[in-house]
Amino acid sequence: MPSGPVTPPLFVSIIIPTFNEGGHIGRLLFHLRAISGPDAAVEIVVADGGSLDDTATEATAHGARVVQCPCRGRAAQLNYGAAHARGQILYFLHADSLPPATLLPDLREAVAAGATAGCYRLSFDEPHWFLAANAWFTRFNFNGIRYGDQSLFVQRAVFKQAGGYREQMQLLEDQEIVGRLRQHGPFRVLSGYITTSARKYRRNGIYRLQGVFALLTGLFWLGVPQPRLVQLYKRLVRG
Repeated sequence: MPSGPVTPPLFVSIIIPTFNEGGHIGRLLFHLRAISGPDAAVEIVVADGGSLDDTATEATAHGARVVQCPCRGRAAQLNYGAAHARGQILYFLHADSLPPATLLPDLREAVAAGATAGCYRLSFDEPHWFLAANAWFTRFNFNGIRYGDQSLFVQRAVFKQAGGYREQMQLLEDQEIVGRLRQHGPFRVLSGYITTSARKYRRNGIYRLQGVFALLTGLFWLGVPQPRLVQLYKRLVRG
């Protein structure tokens, strides 16, 4: 029997904000190309915030499309990357996080099942029990444990309806947007794991840095203004 027309897969735009990620971004892009394979319905957009190293050159050499953002700041760069992306699904990814090999089918299947946005569970590249314990909680679907290292997928139309990222925010913009995205449909925590770098934990001390993040998150939910949070972050966190 003749088959009907084949529905093309949803186009996925992977959007990565960068600033001075030379020497690191190539590893991520190589990984993304490897797991994407021959899939033509995917693009990689690197939203660079004016890097002073060879980030842009390295990204271009690995097949990404680099857009130079007019202002630096993760929220602003993510919005700028989204504005220059073509995908029906927008996937926001940190430069030091590696999504699983099932990335593209995971996103398309989640959207087909009704999810308007979502993220992965978290794992670290450091085999420390305390980091593993913290990452374990990311399987639960509530805002207080949603972080940018888990990445974020969202239907393009929903991202626009929600108003994108709040560009005045310099910290915890990833938690803030999730609350607004939930107002537009189901948010799904995928069963797979994204692996993020623990380099900042190694630099600052695992227990110390987790304590700082808990403090900043608590102050954020208590309504402490962004300038004060940024001031504390710069004082307490190295690198």
